[in-house]
Amino acid sequence: MSVPAPGKADEPQMPFADAIDRLVRKIGHVACWVNAALIIAIITQVVLDGFGAGKVALDELQWHLYAFAVMMGASYAQVTNSHIRVDVIASRLSLRTMRRWEVFGIVAFALPFVAMVFIHSLDFLAESWRLGERSDAPLGLPWRWVIKSVIPLSFALLGLALVSRLVRELASLFRKD
Repeated sequence: MSVPAPGKADEPQMPFADAIDRLVRKIGHVACWVNAALIIAIITQVVLDGFGAGKVALDELQWHLYAFAVMMGASYAQVTNSHIRVDVIASRLSLRTMRRWEVFGIVAFALPFVAMVFIHSLDFLAESWRLGERSDAPLGLPWRWVIKSVIPLSFALLGLALVSRLVRELASLFRKD
């Protein structure tokens, strides 16, 4: 049995959107644990720096972990409806008008932006992979294409989260009460 998104208890269950939401939430939970690894990496680097033994690779690992958590966290925020909104405006609108505004924002702004970033990030990633790109630092991390692959993956996931939200909003608009 699937559970509707938090704060959206009045929404009907929708297998397609529910499946997307479950996937995004699972990946979001992985991103939360990546933050725990990030904290450990930061503490380790601080301690090593205290002894004059800081590591370039550890610095870069922190950037990679942070990038993963933030990029994957965007879709989680969309699915859980925990992203920032302009509530000053939304609080003055009726529920139906807010839903229409949400649909407009997703279709006119969010999905085109996500599609553009996704498409252009594929070339960016392919070039990085083709070159076998690695850190500029001699002791830095190899395989920079691995972290660059997070860009298209996270935007694909965000696109799915937006489609899920769009399906839910449209269903709510056309639902007969």
